[in-house]
Amino acid sequence: MGNSYAGQLKTTRFEEVLHNSIEASLRSNNLVPRPIFSQLYLEAEQQLAALEGGSRVDNEEEEEEGEGGLEPNSLPNPFQLHPPPEGCCTTDGFCQAGKDLRLISISNEPIDVPAGFLLVGAKSPSLPDHLLVCAVDKRFLPDDNGHNALLGFSGNCVGCGKKGFCYFTEFSNHINLKLTTQPKKQKHLKYYLVRNAQGTLTKGSLICWKGSEFRSRQIPASTCSGSLFPALESAGPLASFPSEPTPGTNPGILMGVQQAGPASDHPSLSAAMGPAVFNGKDSPKCQQLAKNNLLTLPRPSALGLLSNSGPPKKRHKGWSPESPSAPDGGYPQGGGNRAKYESAGMSCMPQVGLVGPASVTFPVVTSGEPVSVPDNLLKICKAKPVIFKGHGNFPYLCGNLNDVVVSPLLYTCYQNSQSISRAYEQYGASTIQPISEEMQLLLTVYYLVQLAADQVPLMEDLEQIFLRSWRESHLTEIRQYQQAPPQPFPPAPGPAAPVTSAQLPWLASLAASSCNDSVHVIECAYSLAEGLSEMFRLLVEGKLAKTNYVVIICACRSAAIDSCIAVTGKYQARILSESLLTPAEYQKEVNYELVTGKVDSLGAFFSTLCPEGDIDILLDKFHQENQGHISSSLTASSVTKTASLEVSGTPVCTSYHLEPHSIRPFQLAVAQKLLSHVCSIADSSTQNLDLGSFEKVDFLICIPPSEVTYQQTLFHVWHSGVLLELGLEKEHVTKQRVEQYVLKLDAEAQTKFKAFLQNSFQNPHTLFVLIHDHAHWDLVSAVHNLYSQSDPSVGLVDRLLNCREVKEAPNIVTLHVTSFPYALQTQHTLISPYNEIHWPTSCSNGVELYHENKKYFGLSEFIESTLSGHSLPLLRYDSSFEAMVTALGKRFPRLHSAVIRTFVLVQHYAAALMAVSGLPQMKNYTSVETLEITQNLLNSPKQCPCGHGLMVLLRVPCSPLAAVAYERLAHVRARLALEEHFEIILGSPSSGVTVGKHFVKQLRTWQNIEDVEWRPQTYLELEGLPCILIFSGMDPHGESLPRSLRYCDLRLINSSCLVRTALEQELGLAAYFVSNEVLLEKGARNEALESDAEKLSSTDNEDEELGTEGSTSEKRSPMKRERSCSHDSASSSLSSKASGSALGGESLAQPTGLPQGEHARSPQPCSPSEEGRAPGEKQRPQASQGPPSAISRHSPGLTPQPDCSLRTSQRSVQVSVTSPCSQLSSSSLGSSSSPVAPATGTLVLQASQCSLTKACRQPPIVFLPKLVYDMVMSTDSSGLPKAASLLPSPSVMWASSFRPLLSKTMTSTEQSLYYRQWTVPRPSHMDYGNRAEGRVDGFHPRRLLLSGPPQIGKTGAYLQFLSVLSRMLVRLTEVDVYDEEEININLREKSDWHYLQLSDPWPDLELFKKLSFDYIIHDPKYEDASLICSHHQSIKSEDIGMSRKPEDFFVRRQTARMRLSKYAAYNTYHHCEQCHQYMGFHPRYQLYESTLHAFAFSYSMLGEEIQLHFIIPKSKEHHFVFSQPGGQLESMRLPLVTDKSHEYIKSPTFTPTTGRHEHGLFNLYHAMDGASHLHVLVVKEYEMAIYKKYWPNHIMLVLPSIFNSAGVGAAHFLIKELSYHNLELERNRQEELGIKPQDIWPFIVISDDSCVMWNVVDVDCAGERSREFSWSERNVSLKHIMQHIEASPNITHYALLGLRKWSSKTRASEVREPFARCHVHDFIILNVDLTQNVQYNQNRFMCDDVDFNLRVHSAGLLLCRFNRFSVMKKQIAVGGHRSFHITSKVSDNSAAVVPAQYICAPDSKHTFLAAPAQLLLEKFLQHHSHRFFPLSLKNRDHPVLSVDCYLNLGSQISVCYVSSRPHSLNISCSDLLFSGLLLYLCDSFVGASFLKKFHFLKGATLCVICQDRSSLRQTVVRLELEDEWQFRLRDEFQTANAREDRPLFLLTGRHI
Repeated sequence: MGNSYAGQLKTTRFEEVLHNSIEASLRSNNLVPRPIFSQLYLEAEQQLAALEGGSRVDNEEEEEEGEGGLEPNSLPNPFQLHPPPEGCCTTDGFCQAGKDLRLISISNEPIDVPAGFLLVGAKSPSLPDHLLVCAVDKRFLPDDNGHNALLGFSGNCVGCGKKGFCYFTEFSNHINLKLTTQPKKQKHLKYYLVRNAQGTLTKGSLICWKGSEFRSRQIPASTCSGSLFPALESAGPLASFPSEPTPGTNPGILMGVQQAGPASDHPSLSAAMGPAVFNGKDSPKCQQLAKNNLLTLPRPSALGLLSNSGPPKKRHKGWSPESPSAPDGGYPQGGGNRAKYESAGMSCMPQVGLVGPASVTFPVVTSGEPVSVPDNLLKICKAKPVIFKGHGNFPYLCGNLNDVVVSPLLYTCYQNSQSISRAYEQYGASTIQPISEEMQLLLTVYYLVQLAADQVPLMEDLEQIFLRSWRESHLTEIRQYQQAPPQPFPPAPGPAAPVTSAQLPWLASLAASSCNDSVHVIECAYSLAEGLSEMFRLLVEGKLAKTNYVVIICACRSAAIDSCIAVTGKYQARILSESLLTPAEYQKEVNYELVTGKVDSLGAFFSTLCPEGDIDILLDKFHQENQGHISSSLTASSVTKTASLEVSGTPVCTSYHLEPHSIRPFQLAVAQKLLSHVCSIADSSTQNLDLGSFEKVDFLICIPPSEVTYQQTLFHVWHSGVLLELGLEKEHVTKQRVEQYVLKLDAEAQTKFKAFLQNSFQNPHTLFVLIHDHAHWDLVSAVHNLYSQSDPSVGLVDRLLNCREVKEAPNIVTLHVTSFPYALQTQHTLISPYNEIHWPTSCSNGVELYHENKKYFGLSEFIESTLSGHSLPLLRYDSSFEAMVTALGKRFPRLHSAVIRTFVLVQHYAAALMAVSGLPQMKNYTSVETLEITQNLLNSPKQCPCGHGLMVLLRVPCSPLAAVAYERLAHVRARLALEEHFEIILGSPSSGVTVGKHFVKQLRTWQNIEDVEWRPQTYLELEGLPCILIFSGMDPHGESLPRSLRYCDLRLINSSCLVRTALEQELGLAAYFVSNEVLLEKGARNEALESDAEKLSSTDNEDEELGTEGSTSEKRSPMKRERSCSHDSASSSLSSKASGSALGGESLAQPTGLPQGEHARSPQPCSPSEEGRAPGEKQRPQASQGPPSAISRHSPGLTPQPDCSLRTSQRSVQVSVTSPCSQLSSSSLGSSSSPVAPATGTLVLQASQCSLTKACRQPPIVFLPKLVYDMVMSTDSSGLPKAASLLPSPSVMWASSFRPLLSKTMTSTEQSLYYRQWTVPRPSHMDYGNRAEGRVDGFHPRRLLLSGPPQIGKTGAYLQFLSVLSRMLVRLTEVDVYDEEEININLREKSDWHYLQLSDPWPDLELFKKLSFDYIIHDPKYEDASLICSHHQSIKSEDIGMSRKPEDFFVRRQTARMRLSKYAAYNTYHHCEQCHQYMGFHPRYQLYESTLHAFAFSYSMLGEEIQLHFIIPKSKEHHFVFSQPGGQLESMRLPLVTDKSHEYIKSPTFTPTTGRHEHGLFNLYHAMDGASHLHVLVVKEYEMAIYKKYWPNHIMLVLPSIFNSAGVGAAHFLIKELSYHNLELERNRQEELGIKPQDIWPFIVISDDSCVMWNVVDVDCAGERSREFSWSERNVSLKHIMQHIEASPNITHYALLGLRKWSSKTRASEVREPFARCHVHDFIILNVDLTQNVQYNQNRFMCDDVDFNLRVHSAGLLLCRFNRFSVMKKQIAVGGHRSFHITSKVSDNSAAVVPAQYICAPDSKHTFLAAPAQLLLEKFLQHHSHRFFPLSLKNRDHPVLSVDCYLNLGSQISVCYVSSRPHSLNISCSDLLFSGLLLYLCDSFVGASFLKKFHFLKGATLCVICQDRSSLRQTVVRLELEDEWQFRLRDEFQTANAREDRPLFLLTGRHI
C-alpha cells in the first residue's frame, strides 16, 4: 500500500514559487510579496487549460459502482490470496467451516463471548449489504479517542467457535473476506455490535480507528441501490429509523451551525439525544437539525457524495475502502471518538427526535478542556466572531456562548475535497491521492490572504481552489495514465514533497506575513483550546483590530493536525453570522429587535447627526412655515400644464397607452413547443397519455399566496379569452367565474384543490392541465415538514401537487412554470429532461428567430450593458450608503444589519425628499443616488401634461421593516405637503394594493375607466403613477411591475442569501421589455461626442460628493468611475446627462425652453429624469417654427443600442442650443431660480416630456448592495457571472465538490443536465424521497417544466398553449372527410324500371334483376375520368359542359370536418382502454407474438405458383386451420351461409395498403362495435416490418416481392384469387364434415384504408308509393351495416355489393330508391364464387374498380348498391397512390418529368424513367390521349371503342366499353360511329370478326398496346388490322422505360 513517495520532491512548481516568495519577503523592507497562493492557483485557470491539452479529465461522470468503492480489478496492488484449503466452504458470509456469520442471520442467536472480547462487525467487499460478526480482543481495538489500540490482532470465529487467530490476514481468510488488498483490521472491522432492548444484536457505533474521521470517504448517492436510506432487508433492525441523517446528505451545512453551548443548556436537545452520549469530534454534524427547509445560505460545501478512491498516504492509518455506507451507518464518518453507548439499544439516533424550536442552539460536544468565551466579547469586538471548525478535534466552549458562532461548513468543505472523484480512479488509486490536510489548510490561508477588505470568503471558491490545486499536482499522472493502459503495478511516481505538519505553521505564518495583518496565525503546542483562548485574549485586548481572519493550528499530535479558522473582521463576521440564519430566524431576530425597542438607539443616533437638531423638528418647522402656500403652488403646477391642449382644454399625453393584449411570436413558439411535448408523451409507446380519448381541456393555475399575483393571473386569464376558447364558459365571463380556475396556495387551497381532483375524476374524457406557476416557491416536503402540525401552508405544494391522485390520474398533466427551475433539476427530480421546455433564445448565429417589436432586457443584458462601459451603468451600488452602514454596524453590533440598512436608507430618502422640497442643507445627509431618485420622482409628473410620473421600487424583504419604512416615509411626505405629488404604497404578499383616493381618480382618468368602484388590484395598473412601492415579502411571488418603473432600489435585499435563485429572483424584478426601435447597434457609438459632452460639464460638480463616512470616490466600483455620475440626476453634471443614458434612449435635446407662464411654477423645468427623448419626437407647437426638421432628419439614424449613451443627433442639438451651458445646469436642486429663456429666434426645444416615453425605451436603473453587486459583476474565465455558479437553491446541495464549473456557453438544456448531475435535494425538499437517480421510471410521465426568464411572458405562453391544446384535441376528435356531390347526375340512365319498394330493407331479387345497369361513373373522385357511354346519347356535347377545366384536376378536393363518432375506424395514434388488447399494445400483455406462414396456390394466368405469406398473431390463430398446432397453414376458416349469429361478422375484410402504416384506419374495434371479425392487411413485402411494428396484433397478407412496385390492381387480384382458392379448400374441408359446398360463405369485403365512418339513412315514407317522404342520416357501426347486408335474402345471387359515398350535398332523389344497379367503389362486398371467372387486372394502378365493375356486369352478374348506407372517406395526405413518384433514372437530373415525356419513340435517346411501364401508360393516356384520338376530343356522340378494358383517357374523351367474351352483356353499338379504337393487351377472344361488327368515322384513330414489339406485330396480323387501318413507321411508341423494365409498346393508325 505503498508509502511510495513520502519525503520525495514531486513537483518543482510549488517549491519554486515558495522559494521566490520567501526570498522576496526576506529582501524587501516595504515591498509586499505576492502571496504564493495567488501565483500558484488564482492564475492557474488559463495555464491549466493549456497544460491539460484539452483532455480535461476532472469532470467525468462517476460510474455507478457498488458501494464498496474499489472494484477488485481496479485495485492498483492486487493482493495475492492463498488458495483456500481443499473442501472448505468459500461462500461469502460464511466461515470456512460453513457457519453463517451474517449479522442478519445470527442477530438473535446466543453467542459465547470470552471475557475481554467484544463483538464487532466486519465488512466484506463482496457483501456490501451485510456485516459479518466477529469476536475481537478489545485491547486490539481503539479507545474512545481513537488511541491506544495495540498493534496486531487477536480474534475468534463466532460461527464455528475456532479461537486464537493471531493474524488478521489469517482471520480474514477464515471468514472468507476474499480481499484483493493486504488485509488490515482498520479497514474491515467497522462497527461495534450491541444488543438492543429486545436482545437482538444490532449495529452500534463506528469503531473510531485513528484518523478515519477525515479520510474515510463518502459514497455517491447513486451507489446505495438508489437509496440513501437503509434498505429494509439489508439494514435489519435499523430500518426502524428511516429518517436518520446520512453521511452523504447534508452534513450540517448550516444545520449544526449554531452557537456553541453545552448540552445541558438545552434540555430539549439533551432529551432528544437520549442515552447516547456523544463526545465525538463532529457529532453535531450527524444530527442535522431538521430545519434545513429554512436555510437561506446553504454554503455550497458540496457534500462528499463521492466514492472511495485509493488509499492515502501511509500515515492516514484509518483508510477504509468502504466508508460507512448509508445503509449501515446513520453517522457520517466524522463521528469518531464516540463514547461507548451506555444504552446498547440507542445505536442510531433518528432525526425525528431533534424536532424542536428553530432557535435551539446546538452544543458542540467535544473532548478536552473547555474554552471560556469572554463576557463582553461582542461589546469589545463590535461583531460576533464566526469560528469555522477545520481539521481534527474542536474543544468545548463555555461561558458567553451568545457572542460566538461555530460552524462546521469549512470542515465539510475539507472533507468533501478529500474524496477523490471516481473519474480519477481508473488512473490508479495509489498514485492519485486526495489533497492532504496540510495542503488544504495552507491553501485556505493563501485564499484568505488575497481576499480584499470588503470581500467575504465563499466555500465554493475554496472548493474550486482545492480542486484546481489537486488537478495541477496530479496532471502528469493523469496524463500518463490516459496515454498508457493502467498497469497492475503502476510505475513509481516522481518525487514529491508534501507539506509536513511540522512545516505547516511556519508556511502559514509566512503566507500571512504579506497581508498586512489581515490574517493572523496562532500555533498551539497541545490543543486548539489554547489557541482559541489566546485568540479571545487578543480580541479582548484589541490587538486584532485590523485582523479579519485568525488561523489556529495545532500540529503537535503525532500524525494529524487540529485546526480552526475564526473570522474576526467586523464586516465579514457580521455577514457570515447573519448568513447562517434561516429566513425564519432572520425574521424572528428582526422582529425581536423592533419589538424590544433595541432600534431606538439607532434613531437617537440619527437625531444627533443633523446640525439643526432632530430631523422631525426640522420637518415640523418647515411644515409650519410653508403651510398653505407651497402646496398650492406645487399643486397648481402639477395640474395646470401648458402643453398641447385639446380643443376642450384638457391636457393630453400621447405616451400613455396600456399594452394591448396580444400574443407575441415567442409566446406562440413556446406554446407550440409545449404542445409538441404533450404530443410526444402521447405518441410514446408507454400509454401514459391517451390524447385521443379527451374531448376538451380544463385547467387550474396554482400560484403562491400573493394577492397581487392572484389578481394579475385572473386578469391574464380573463383577457386571454382562453375560457371561451376552451368552451369552459359561455359568452360573458365574470371575474368571479375566472376565480375558480386560479388557486392561491394558502390555507383555503385544500378544499378548492379537492374539488378540482373530484372534477377530474368525474370527467375522464376531459384533459386537465394543472399549471404550477412560480414553481420554485415552497418545495418543502410534506413528509419532512417540521411545521406540518402548526402551519398547514408549509409543504402545501407537495401535499397537493404530488399527491397520489394527481400522480395516478391519467387525465391530469402537470406543468411547472418558473423562471428559476434549478431546484426542480436535481438527481431526484420527477421531471424527465425530455419534458423540459426552455424559452427560446431570440437569436441563433446572429439571425433573429422571431421578429418582435420589443426586446427583452433581463439580467444578462443588465450585466452586459454595465460591463460594456459605454454609458452610465444600469446596475450600480451606492458607496456612501454602504460606508454609512458599515460604520453603523460597528457602532451597533447587536443590531441585525438588515435593521441598520433599512433605517439608514429610510433616513436617506427622508433627507433627499427634504432637500428637493426646499431644505438644501439636507443634501449632505443623503447619498447622490437617493437624491437622484427622489428628484426624478418629484419632477417627472411636472414634465407631462397629464402628470404621469415614474415608479420607484423599494425592496424591503422583511415585512416589519417594510412597515417601519412605510410609516416613516409617509410621515415625511405629510410634513413636506407632498401627499398629492406621489403615492407611497406598501406592497406585501398577503394584502392587496392600497392607493389613495386622489391617485385612484387620476388612474381612472388616465385609463378611461367609468366604474366609480374601480380600484387598482395589480402593480401593472399603477402605470404612470408617481409612487414609491415598498415591496416586502421574503421572496417576490411573480408580481409584474408597470413600464413606468424607473428605479429598482434593491439596496436592502438580504445580501447574505448567496444562492442563485434568490439573487436572480430579486434582480428579476427589474426585467423589462424595451422598444426594439430604440436599441442601438453595439459599438455604433460616436466617439467624438464623448468629448463634446465633457465640455458641457457643470461647474457645481464638486459639491455633490456627500461627506458621509468613508465615501471616498476611489471605493466606488471596479469600473473606477471618477465620480458618482449618477444617471439622470440633476445634481450631477450635464456630462452625466449627456453620457447618462444606458440605453441610448436620450439625447441632450432639451434645454429649458418653457413658455413664460410656466416659470414661476416650475422650479426644475429641465427634468432630470426625462431629458431622454429622440429629438425629432413630438415637438411642442411653440417649438415648431425653427429647424426641428433638421433634427428629426437624424432620428432614423439613431438605430437602437443597448449600451450607447449618445446619439449622433446630439451635435445638431448643440448647434442650436445657444444658451450657455452654465445656464443649463444653474437651476441646482433647492433653488427656485428659473432658467434664462433662450435668445429669441433660436430653437426652443421641448423640455417637458412624459416619463413614459422614456420608460418604453430604457430599462430601470437597479441599485444593489455592494456585496451582491460584486457577486453579479465578477465573471469567471468563460464570462459567466459568479452569481450563476453559486448553489442554485437553498433546498438543494452539491453532489460533489469535484464538479466542473458551469460555463457561459451552456444552453438552458445543458445547464439543466449539469444540475441534474451535480445537485441533490436536501431531506426537506419534496423530491428527496424520489430515488430515481436518473432512471427513466423515476420520472413522472405527465409532468412538464417550462422555464424562461422573469417577466418574459410565460403566463401568456401557457394560456396560449391551453388554447392550441384544446384546438388540437378538438382536431383529434375531428377528421376531414371527402364531401363532394356525385358527378354526372344529369346523365343518369333514363331507365324504364325503377325500384319503387321504398321501404324494402333488402333488395328483392326478381325486382332487382329488372333494373338496368347504370354505366356512368358517379363517384366524384373520377371527375377527371372518361365518361362511359351506354347507348346512343342524344345529348349535345355543349349541354353537358366540363365540370372542371383540365388544369383544375389537381385542385384540392372538397372536404368537410366531421366529429369522430364512437363507431369510427382509427389509425395508430388512437389509444384507449377498450382497444389496447385489440391493438396488442396493452402493457399487461407481452408484445404479441406472431408466426409467418407460407401459403401457395397455382394460377394458370400467371403461369406459375403464387406464394403468399401470412403473418398471424397468436391471438388470431383461431381464424385459421393448421395441419397440426403450429404446423402448415391449410386454410382460413369460413362460416356458413345459414349461420345467424349476431356475435361476429361473417365476411373476412381485406384492406390493401401502402405507405400508411401510421395513418391507415385499420383499427376497426370501435367500428365493429367490439364484434368478432377477421381483418387482414394486405401489404407489400418491403413494408411488412414497419406495418408489423405499428399493428402487431393484425393479420398481414404479404404480397410476393415481384409486386413491390405494383399498383392496387395486383393487390385486388391476389385478394380475390386467394379468397377463391381458400373457398375451394374450405368447401373440401367442410364437405368431409357433411356440409354442402354451396353453404360455405362466399363473400369477402375489400375496403379502402381510408374508410372512417359509416352512416345509414332513415326514411319515413308517408305511403308505399307516395312521392312524399322525409329522411335523416345517422352514424352507425360497420357491424350494423355488415350484419344487415349479410342477412339479405338470396344474397349469394349477387356478385358485388357496395355502399353510397357520403356527401353533405346528397339529394332526396339519390336516397329515394333504396337500391341501385351501378358502379360500387371503396368498400365492396365481393362474391368470390360467382366472380370466379372475372378477374381484376393485376397490372392496373388507377380505375381498376371501374374496370372490374364493367367486367362483372358484362359477365351478366348483379351489382347492387345500397343507397341507404354510405361510407365516409377520410382525407389522408400520405401514402396510397401518392406513394408512386415518377422520376428520371438519371440521378443528377432533378427536373420534374411531365406526363408528355412518359412515352417515346422506340430506340430513341429519350431519358428513361424509374416507374412501372403500366403506370406511365395510364398517366400518359389520362393527360395526353387526345394525341392518339384527336377526333374524340369533346365528341360524346362518337366515343372511343374500348375492348375488354376501361382505361381513363381523360375527361374530354368518352369511351364505350365492350366485352369480347362470348355470352357477355354489351350495349347495342349497331348505330354508333366510333371515333377511335383502343386495344389493350387483347387476348384470343378478340378476333378479326369481332372487330368487324363496329363502325368507325373516317379518320378515326386506333391504338394497340402490347407487351413487346413482336406481339404488337402479331396482333396487327391476327386481327387483320391493315385491311381497315393505315400504319406508319413513326406511329410506333413505347413507354419511357429501359429494356430491363419491360416497356409497353403502342402502335397508332388511322382508319382508311
